Amino acid sequence: MSGKLLDIDGAAERMNVSPRMIRRLIAQRRLSYLKIGKFVRFDPVALDEWIYEQYVKAS
Repeated sequence: MSGKLLDIDGAAERMNVSPRMIRRLIAQRRLSYLKIGKFVRFDPVALDEWIYEQYVKAS
């Protein structure tokens, strides 16, 4: 982990999606997150890696 952890709103802003989409990805267990007490946090580097893994290569 590096730097400041992001909350749901911060992760949504970084990924340019709505907070609702982030919550959906969490519920579907498609996005990794940290649970600190009752708070959900995201590592920005892990988010960037996840985004990169979502690329679909052109044929």
